[in-house]
Amino acid sequence: MNSFSDTLPDRLSVNPGSPHYNEAVLRRDVGIRFNGQEKTNVEEYCVSEGWIRVSAGNAKDRKGNPLTIMLRGPVEPYFKDTKAD
Repeated sequence: MNSFSDTLPDRLSVNPGSPHYNEAVLRRDVGIRFNGQEKTNVEEYCVSEGWIRVSAGNAKDRKGNPLTIMLRGPVEPYFKDTKAD
Protein backbone atom coordinates (compact mmCIF):
# COMPACT_ATOMS: atom_id res chain seq x y z
CA MET A 1 0.00 0.00 0.00
CA ASN A 2 1.41 3.39 -0.99
CA SER A 3 1.51 6.42 1.27
CA PHE A 4 -0.14 9.47 -0.27
CA SER A 5 0.72 11.74 2.67
CA ASP A 6 3.62 13.26 0.73
CA THR A 7 2.63 16.36 -1.18
CA LEU A 8 4.51 18.05 -3.98
CA PRO A 9 5.27 21.77 -3.83
CA ASP A 10 3.12 24.17 -5.85
CA ARG A 11 6.23 25.22 -7.76
CA LEU A 12 9.38 23.20 -8.45
CA SER A 13 12.49 23.70 -10.60
CA VAL A 14 15.30 21.33 -11.64
CA ASN A 15 17.78 24.24 -11.79
CA PRO A 16 19.95 24.33 -8.61
CA GLY A 17 20.25 28.13 -8.97
CA SER A 18 16.49 28.62 -8.68
CA PRO A 19 14.79 29.49 -5.38
CA HIS A 20 12.23 26.79 -6.26
CA TYR A 21 14.83 23.99 -6.44
CA ASN A 22 14.29 21.19 -3.90
CA GLU A 23 16.79 18.33 -4.11
CA ALA A 24 14.95 16.12 -1.61
CA VAL A 25 11.76 16.22 -3.68
CA LEU A 26 13.59 15.71 -6.99
CA ARG A 27 15.30 12.57 -5.65
CA ARG A 28 11.87 10.93 -5.50
CA ASP A 29 11.52 11.03 -9.32
CA VAL A 30 8.73 13.51 -10.01
CA GLY A 31 6.51 12.98 -13.04
CA ILE A 32 4.49 15.71 -14.77
CA ARG A 33 1.23 15.38 -16.68
CA PHE A 34 0.45 18.52 -18.69
CA ASN A 35 -2.84 18.82 -20.58
CA GLY A 36 -3.29 15.11 -19.88
CA GLN A 37 0.04 14.07 -21.48
CA GLU A 38 3.22 12.87 -19.80
CA LYS A 39 6.08 15.39 -20.18
CA THR A 40 9.72 14.43 -19.64
CA ASN A 41 11.49 17.69 -20.52
CA VAL A 42 10.00 19.98 -17.84
CA GLU A 43 12.50 22.40 -16.30
CA GLU A 44 10.03 24.08 -13.91
CA TYR A 45 6.32 23.98 -13.12
CA CYS A 46 3.72 25.95 -11.16
CA VAL A 47 0.41 24.25 -10.40
CA SER A 48 -1.49 27.29 -9.04
CA GLU A 49 -0.59 29.47 -12.04
CA GLY A 50 -1.05 26.59 -14.54
CA TRP A 51 2.23 26.57 -16.47
CA ILE A 52 5.37 24.58 -17.19
CA ARG A 53 8.73 25.58 -18.64
CA VAL A 54 10.21 23.13 -21.13
CA SER A 55 13.59 23.20 -22.82
CA ALA A 56 13.61 24.63 -26.34
CA GLY A 57 15.76 22.09 -28.15
CA ASN A 58 19.51 22.33 -27.61
CA ALA A 59 19.58 26.15 -27.51
CA LYS A 60 21.45 27.77 -24.60
CA ASP A 61 21.36 31.25 -23.12
CA ARG A 62 24.50 33.36 -22.64
CA LYS A 63 25.16 31.69 -19.27
CA GLY A 64 24.98 28.19 -20.77
CA ASN A 65 21.55 27.33 -19.34
CA PRO A 66 18.94 25.72 -21.61
CA LEU A 67 16.51 28.15 -23.21
CA THR A 68 12.96 27.44 -22.12
CA ILE A 69 9.46 28.24 -23.28
CA MET A 70 6.42 28.58 -21.05
CA LEU A 71 3.32 26.52 -21.84
CA ARG A 72 0.00 27.16 -20.09
CA GLY A 73 -2.53 24.52 -19.11
CA PRO A 74 -3.43 22.08 -16.32
CA VAL A 75 -0.34 20.77 -14.48
CA GLU A 76 -0.46 17.48 -12.53
CA PRO A 77 2.79 16.60 -10.73
CA TYR A 78 3.12 13.21 -9.05
CA PHE A 79 5.74 10.95 -7.51
CA LYS A 80 6.49 8.12 -9.94
CA ASP A 81 7.20 5.71 -7.07
CA THR A 82 3.59 6.01 -5.84
CA LYS A 83 2.02 5.41 -9.24
CA ALA A 84 0.27 2.05 -9.54
CA ASP A 85 1.95 -0.29 -12.04
